[in-house]
Amino acid sequence: MIRIGLVAGEASGDLLGAGLITALKQRYPDAVFTGIAGPRMIAAGCQALFPSEKLAVMGLTEVLGHLRELFAIRKAVVRHFLAEPPDVFIGIDAPDFNLGLERQLKTAGIPTVHYVSPSVWAWRQYRLRKIARAVDLMLTLFPFEAAFYETHRVPVRYVGHPLADALPLIPDRHAARAELGLPRDGEVVAILPGSRLSEVRALGEVFIAAARSCAEQRPALRFVAPLATAATQELFAARLQALAPRLPVTIVQGKAHAALTAADAVMVASGTATLEALLLKCPPVMAYRLSPLTYWLAQRLVKVPHYSLPNLLAGRALVPELIQDAATPANVAAAVLNWLDDKAGRAQLAATFTEIHRTLRRDADQRAADAVVELLVRRRGDSSPDPASKSL
Repeated sequence: MIRIGLVAGEASGDLLGAGLITALKQRYPDAVFTGIAGPRMIAAGCQALFPSEKLAVMGLTEVLGHLRELFAIRKAVVRHFLAEPPDVFIGIDAPDFNLGLERQLKTAGIPTVHYVSPSVWAWRQYRLRKIARAVDLMLTLFPFEAAFYETHRVPVRYVGHPLADALPLIPDRHAARAELGLPRDGEVVAILPGSRLSEVRALGEVFIAAARSCAEQRPALRFVAPLATAATQELFAARLQALAPRLPVTIVQGKAHAALTAADAVMVASGTATLEALLLKCPPVMAYRLSPLTYWLAQRLVKVPHYSLPNLLAGRALVPELIQDAATPANVAAAVLNWLDDKAGRAQLAATFTEIHRTLRRDADQRAADAVVELLVRRRGDSSPDPASKSL
């Protein structure tokens, strides 16, 4: 019997873990999966020692307040896996929690895999030594990450991005507009100020003022704002009522993919949403603001020429990036209007985005499972090419 340990934090890790478990079950039908899991992983067959939500702590002060509990959880997980060693352990994202756990398990002779690279390629590259000591194999979502690890001789496999597998190459704009109650024709701009309250506080007013400026020049323009949570929706709606109560904005909770599919352009905070804009072929204007101290530190630590995933994946400046003092309503509005005025440019961008989408569409769940199986085969000395056909 194959025993596989997993630890995932937050909803994104739970989604990746569930897909990986399903793919591994095709190869090892009798495998036992145990660890820290969310509802999707549990539904896929993982026995949860703790729920993933225990690791979903964001922000420095919040983490400090939960440090004792987090250390206690990690100690309990280590104790469990040392007492009942898995054939392989897979840490999914959550690097601050998982890398320390992986190092202890690897030291004990348990093969370790880390799924989703930390942004070591962008900043704090000294973490490479910690990663090399902790993992037998790194699985990356993006090709430039794999190239970075290969340069530094860390075992790595590029598996592609599950979102690229899930989202269509050609989005259905009319269906998305119907879902959101937006007009079939006419221009629509999406507003995505971030998934966290701190991001909405930093960018909400900037994006609302930019939208108001765009509407003054294009009176028929409509807007859609998908907010991640009830709290961020409430905050954004209050700012909209105070600053531009007559602005035609459709506010929804969730439905970011529908909003990006429906829109002709998007104002978006830096992060995963810029990748979603790429995959849904929506021209983005990326903006981000940090506290002055954090930005000062970031300028000295960040080692990449671009911040947004579309530009990082393209290796060039495809889309506008407005950071810190450049993230003004006037600059955001000008960049959005440039996209709306440039129909040929939008078509060319959509073609480039489609090419990138194809490079990321690699059946990530299956490729990740293949990489884990290959590691198991090497470590167990099992030469069978078809694990599912064995009597385990």
